[in-house]
Amino acid sequence: MPASEKEIDEELPVEEGQDRHFVTALARGLEVLSCFRTGDNFLANHEIAERCGLPKSTITRLTYTLTKLGYLHLVPESGKYRLGTATGALGSSMLANLDIRQVVRPYMQLLAAETGAVVALTTRDRLSMLYLECCRSTSIVTLSLDVGSRIPLSSSAAGRALLAALPARERSELMERICELDEGTWPILEKGIIEAVEEYRATGCVTSAGSWVKEVHGIAAPFLPGRGLPMMVISVAGAAGYFPVARLHDEIRPRLLETVREIERSLGQGFGEPALQRSPVRA
Repeated sequence: MPASEKEIDEELPVEEGQDRHFVTALARGLEVLSCFRTGDNFLANHEIAERCGLPKSTITRLTYTLTKLGYLHLVPESGKYRLGTATGALGSSMLANLDIRQVVRPYMQLLAAETGAVVALTTRDRLSMLYLECCRSTSIVTLSLDVGSRIPLSSSAAGRALLAALPARERSELMERICELDEGTWPILEKGIIEAVEEYRATGCVTSAGSWVKEVHGIAAPFLPGRGLPMMVISVAGAAGYFPVARLHDEIRPRLLETVREIERSLGQGFGEPALQRSPVRA
């Protein structure tokens, strides 16, 4: 499996024996569901076992149980599984109740129209960034990502922006996990994250020029939505040829920061919690 895919979908196992409240069977069942990535229509037991790092016999029992509950569906012709309707209902309920999407979408759509880029609202899910909302311009030059898509935490503009804004201890813990999953490319990833922290402290944004996908450039800014929600990120991205670094810094960065400030003001009216410091932070 490519390192980038491992990075998105795996994380260090929980030290189950040290936490009496931890339900191992539940955790393993959820790991099975998380094996299905964007673009994965069907997976066999042996494929799930490989991704989870568990014996096939264990996976067989888990997939049987999840099928009985409607979270997986067995396709008899192939003997493979796809996500069931119960899983879709959970995702739909979560998104429907995530009212921040309705608040931020008009600001995101305006920014997308002004820049011709893809503007996304993301948050961290393990070692990836999960798309919660996505707005596009009428430009034909765009990215094929949508709500529910995942991008790497360690190399995307959105992921590095979130890492840069975290407290140092929490950032270090996540960096250790990323390192253990991909020691071969870690020196490059570490350098990029350190540079992202410096850029965020100086400008309030983080740029990624081909670090995730060579042909994609992006810039992102984190914020705290409040109301018990985790830190989120607004990112602007597109084809490298249309979004050189100079344009990202000179033209798009001021508009991105302005958009995030407008979103924070809107959220502050009803969410009632302090927003993330948006002005440049000096070490």
